[in-house]
Amino acid sequence: MTGSALAGATGARLADAVRTVQRVRGRGRRRSVLVACALAVCVAAVFALSLSVGDMVMPLSTVVETLSGGGDGGSRFVVLELRLPRALLAILVGAGFGLSGAVFQSLLRNPLASPDVIGISAGASAVAVTAALLFQVSGLALSASALAGSIGAGAAIYLLARRQGVAGQRLVLIGVGLGTGLTSVVWYVMARSGAADAQQAFLWLTGSLNGRSWKQVWPLLAALAVLVPLTVLAARALGPLQLGDDAAAGLGTRVEPSRLALLGCATALAGVATAAAGPVGFVAFVSAPIARRLVPGRGAALGHAALTGALLVLVADFAAQHALPSVQLPVGVVTSLIGAPYLLLLLARANRLGGGG
Repeated sequence: MTGSALAGATGARLADAVRTVQRVRGRGRRRSVLVACALAVCVAAVFALSLSVGDMVMPLSTVVETLSGGGDGGSRFVVLELRLPRALLAILVGAGFGLSGAVFQSLLRNPLASPDVIGISAGASAVAVTAALLFQVSGLALSASALAGSIGAGAAIYLLARRQGVAGQRLVLIGVGLGTGLTSVVWYVMARSGAADAQQAFLWLTGSLNGRSWKQVWPLLAALAVLVPLTVLAARALGPLQLGDDAAAGLGTRVEPSRLALLGCATALAGVATAAAGPVGFVAFVSAPIARRLVPGRGAALGHAALTGALLVLVADFAAQHALPSVQLPVGVVTSLIGAPYLLLLLARANRLGGGG
């Protein structure tokens, strides 16, 4: 074979390889868009159901009319003051937890690295419960206390785990240990408090949307409006960081500042969601794995994880309101029923494989 013929054959093979890669990427992008649209449609459907169903069942046409400014006084009160803020808060809380968990798990390359496992939520709980029971803090000040607690816990975990780079397994182990200590603080403070106050604190610790109103929606919406774009910008370094510190540095990524920015955004997302609804268990833990199974090969799938978290909390809250007659369960009870078996399955699988998760 002549040199020109050999070069032509090599060029043809390269062109075929490029076309194959383009086809695979195109299929991946189409699937990603379709899954995102399907998740958004499911969120919209459950959202509409949440506004329609309750002690007073309303046709969807009445709900739409009320949202458009019509309807009578009763429907406006039920839809606009009772159901709408709760449903919106479920979406925002779920999206915040889902996005936070996806960043943690992808950055640290560990399926156990979610804020409710590694002590971020425990930090928020410890500070919030202490402020509420010992200093009678309530309202926005209580939410700010929870946010400060999550950020403080995140900073402590990062500083304790920082040794020649932050390894995922080391950070998880330190986070679990710190979270256990902070949980002990919570129970100590509750033991020193009166029964009625301790009961209210326990309800908040479960994670609940009962009685939530626009007072919780607006601060969370404003916080997410800032944190989500910052997380998207910081996530540009997530792909190189998943390859390891040396590879990321070789690709021109500023490893430690990029990692710190991602951890800060993820911690703040979990903190503001916890401040609004309490530490709703396992939403951050399971949202990202579900999203990655829906769109395999799409890396962190941050947007899909946020939509999955929103859908999970919406469905869980709807079940919490209507599963038992005359009883409204905290949404955290339902999400824990979903997440706890998954955690046990993950630990059993890691034990079979001889890894640490």
